[in-house]
Amino acid sequence: MTVLKTSMRNFFAHKGRMALSAVAVLLSVAFVCGTLVFTDTMNTTFDKLFTATASDVTVSAKDASDTGETRSGNGRPPTMPASVLGEVRGTDGVKSAEGTVFSTSVTVVDTEKRNLSPKSGAPTIVGSWNGNDARTMKITAGAAPHGFGQVMVDADTADQHHLRLGDEIGVISAVGTHTAKISGIASFTVTNPGAAVFYLDTRTAQQTLVGKTGVYTNVNVTAASGVSDARLKRDVAARLGGGYKVQTAKEVADANQKSISSFLNVMKYAMLGFAGIAFLVGVFLIINTFSMLVAQRTREIGLMRAIGSSRRQVNRSVLVEALLLGVFGSVLGVGAGVGIAIGLMKLMGSMGMNLSTDDLTVAWTTPVIGLALGVVVTVLAAYLPARRAGKVSPMAALRDAGAPVDAKAGRLRAALGLVLTGAGGCALYAAAADDRAKDGSLWLGLGVVLSLIGLVVVGPLLAGGVVRALGAVVLRVFGPVGRMAERNALRNPRRTGATGAALMIGLALVACLSVVGSSMVASATEQLDKTVGTDFIVQSDSGQLITPQAVRAMKSTPGLKRVTEYKVLDVSLTTPDGSTTTKETVNAADPTYAQDLRTKTVAGDLADAYRPDSMSVFEGFAEKHGIRLGSKVAVAFRDGRTAHLTVRAITSDDVVIDKGAMYVSIATVARYVPSDRMPLDVLVFASARDGQQAAAYTALKSALHDYPQYTVRDQTDYKKALKDQIGRLLNMIYGLLALAIIVAVLGVVNTLALSVVERTREIGLMRAIGLSRRQLRRMIRLESVVIALFGALLGLGLGMGWGATAQKLLALEGLKVLEIPWPTIIAVFVGSAFVGLLAALVPAFRAGRMNVLNAIATE
Repeated sequence: MTVLKTSMRNFFAHKGRMALSAVAVLLSVAFVCGTLVFTDTMNTTFDKLFTATASDVTVSAKDASDTGETRSGNGRPPTMPASVLGEVRGTDGVKSAEGTVFSTSVTVVDTEKRNLSPKSGAPTIVGSWNGNDARTMKITAGAAPHGFGQVMVDADTADQHHLRLGDEIGVISAVGTHTAKISGIASFTVTNPGAAVFYLDTRTAQQTLVGKTGVYTNVNVTAASGVSDARLKRDVAARLGGGYKVQTAKEVADANQKSISSFLNVMKYAMLGFAGIAFLVGVFLIINTFSMLVAQRTREIGLMRAIGSSRRQVNRSVLVEALLLGVFGSVLGVGAGVGIAIGLMKLMGSMGMNLSTDDLTVAWTTPVIGLALGVVVTVLAAYLPARRAGKVSPMAALRDAGAPVDAKAGRLRAALGLVLTGAGGCALYAAAADDRAKDGSLWLGLGVVLSLIGLVVVGPLLAGGVVRALGAVVLRVFGPVGRMAERNALRNPRRTGATGAALMIGLALVACLSVVGSSMVASATEQLDKTVGTDFIVQSDSGQLITPQAVRAMKSTPGLKRVTEYKVLDVSLTTPDGSTTTKETVNAADPTYAQDLRTKTVAGDLADAYRPDSMSVFEGFAEKHGIRLGSKVAVAFRDGRTAHLTVRAITSDDVVIDKGAMYVSIATVARYVPSDRMPLDVLVFASARDGQQAAAYTALKSALHDYPQYTVRDQTDYKKALKDQIGRLLNMIYGLLALAIIVAVLGVVNTLALSVVERTREIGLMRAIGLSRRQLRRMIRLESVVIALFGALLGLGLGMGWGATAQKLLALEGLKVLEIPWPTIIAVFVGSAFVGLLAALVPAFRAGRMNVLNAIATE
């Protein structure tokens, strides 16, 4: 009880000094809890949606995906004959059954040819209005579609694109373009996570999406009273035989949930990873806080020891303070986490993904995890300072405040740090020298961990030399004030090292990712210059396949010399060694693709692969299966027959574009795959006649005006798009890393604030002998700048080493150009100086306001 009282007295007596540590705990816990609440809410939203929209039993075509979406590459959904509906209705236990048609391989445009698809990446769904949809949609304006010229749209899409009754829209599918006027607007009675939904009547949907009537994509079955879904499924499946997919409502909901769970899990664990980095940075802040508090209370602890307190009691007293800090910060963090989750939901709403706060899900595990993490991390971080406090002897009551430096411990720390750093460097060297990317990545991971820990441990040893070097460049121009700032930073190398290490971690990751991202862009750009021989690349950024109408529009564009179609087909391969590999793909293209992409070969000529009944394979596949020029490979097309093709070329694995591709001509594929099962183009390449590139570029864009889902890019555009895509990814990662950097900045603020308190009497004496308030504030700001630059220098150097090693592994995959983004590195380094200035504002202001006499009188 005495230990608890003492701890609580000390905690509340120094609550201001612990405030920033509490904020660090709060931010880290809030990020973890916010991530958990946000992803749980998304799961709840989708669960409710999938459960509400699924019928008791759903019948679909056998080759339909588990979620019912279009899986065939021909752009048309898998269908069943209308006779299936009658068979289902005649099954015992069926109350009602209704045939429907829907597709997600569509684009919907307004009269200005603007794409009405969600910008969030959610699907665009066009289907027939049916009773199952009527359970989850309420018509709020107009009426349901009747007849060929009518369509109904969901209210969210109508609001977002300012659609009104009577407006005309166009539905672009593989069949063609269908125009209709809006007859009704319907609102979801459950949360719509952002999909754009359009309804036609059944006959129109069949003609628009499939190209013929008398077929359905689904049959929705409602069970009679007292009939379970499982029994109904069994009876329907028995009635239809084995040619159809029959699923219960739960199976459909589970399949839909599974289809999005991978995306949600990636997002969840990525965000938790960044929260972990913030926790790691927070550890340094907490260690520094308690180390400085223990040092400032050395005489107080010595008196406690002199009047009978044991080492264990002193140790426990400090740990209880850490426990109180952890509990306080974690409780606030859990509450803030819910706020972060709501903020993320609002952010997703601005991007078109609507998430209702009515579905806000706070599982009981979320606050438990947040509290446990915050408390455990805080207590563990305070363990070393607590142990140091327990070693304070009773004689310390007779000395000035400030714990003596353990020289032996410092030497051991330096030796351990050098060993770990050296081991990390060796692991990074091994990664760079490895000729297999998989093995090299393991060495890289080990090298990153060891080098990071090593530099953290050896930081105090480096602080002396690095701070002196920085001082000579940055501080000496400020005269005596600059020299005092340098000496203050060097006064406690352990503290400076720990403060700089917190900033080092975040900036090391920034530098590493910058190097990797720049190297990827530079390598891909070089590959494009070397290998791509076409002028224009046409594709959909949303993954839509290219319809035949769009291809015909491109081929009729004036000024083009050639247009090359490019398809991807799912196949199974049986090689000469007798092995069969499933889930393989072959790339079918026109023979002109050999000119559009100058792919290296290790045997044969790629142009020969486009001869009748011929193909190419890539080098690794050929070596694995003993394939040579002239070998026969049995290619079983998923949507067609089996072909026995002759290998005419073996392509090099030392490429980036189309690495691991196997080529065949479209004409060869057409002999084995029926025309109605032939997949649509993934890409289309076009080349202009000599001297007509500019005119052809304009003409091609004009030809595709009616198809806004496709983008025309020349090589310059393509390089820019690649750079922008990687840039957006890096910016998102930098945004998440900002949390760790904010915590690191709090560490600098906390270190300076506690340092000012520790040096109160010294500051009073300096003011008494003539140091002005302005000079005092400048001294503290310069001290902060040099600590920030110290952390930045270590972090950027370490990160560039990691990035250069990672690029060596990428070189094994064909990305051979190492590019250091010096403007980014320099900007981050200079920005660190401004971070130091910002962090010093409050401590410097407080120091300048001290009363000189009171400061001198401070014990």
